[in-house]
Amino acid sequence: MIFLLAGTSDARELGLMLQQEGYDLVTSVVTENAGEVMKQHGLRVLVGRLDAKQLISVVSENEASIIVDATHPFAEEASKNAMAAASQLEIPYIRFERKSFEGQDSLITEVASYEEAAVLAANRGGVVMLTTGSKTLQVFAKHLLPLENVRMIARMLPRKDNMEKCEQLGVEQKNIVAIQGPFSKQLNQALYMQYSVTQVVTKESGKVGSVDEKVEAAKELGIPIIMIARPKIEYGNVYHSFEDIINTIKTMEVSV
Repeated sequence: MIFLLAGTSDARELGLMLQQEGYDLVTSVVTENAGEVMKQHGLRVLVGRLDAKQLISVVSENEASIIVDATHPFAEEASKNAMAAASQLEIPYIRFERKSFEGQDSLITEVASYEEAAVLAANRGGVVMLTTGSKTLQVFAKHLLPLENVRMIARMLPRKDNMEKCEQLGVEQKNIVAIQGPFSKQLNQALYMQYSVTQVVTKESGKVGSVDEKVEAAKELGIPIIMIARPKIEYGNVYHSFEDIINTIKTMEVSV
């Protein structure tokens, strides 16, 4: 049995490939929406955020013999919990990591944290479009909302809890772009132009995370980009292709 920490489109594809290879697996996602997508594709799924202790319990209950971590590159806590659970249970841990964004440009400024990104955006001023989701919105709201020379545009998933968070933080409705991706370069450009964006804040989520489309759209319009680097985590067994993951599992002789 394989326990797959999922929640992204590439994680779902990996799960389907493992299933096609004949492996018995259970997937784990955080949101109900992600869970429904997994079910629609015929994958067994558990929904809910798990800490290390809960993960140990769930993996044990499902008699999984390996943990495959295919969570988002910025899901730092989930990966650390998975590594801790695998170590405690003395079973292998394998990390699938999206390939990093490749390409340097004078318009791109890389920073190490959300806080650093928010401070830089505040210093630059103008119209800032956030494409970093809702989880860290409070960091940007603290630095940007009080400034008269800054308009903060928050782009995020059209979920009730996201809208409630915006209301609590004081983000006005006219400054919310509630929309489900993926986004083409053309759509990104249309949004940048609609809001007269002067800088874009994004995360280095990888090509599958549509970073390329965000960046290329901004570059063509001459808009500066603040890119938040991935967390630096020592995963150990980390691979960047589905084939390498599957081949590694085969060498471990995981039962189907």
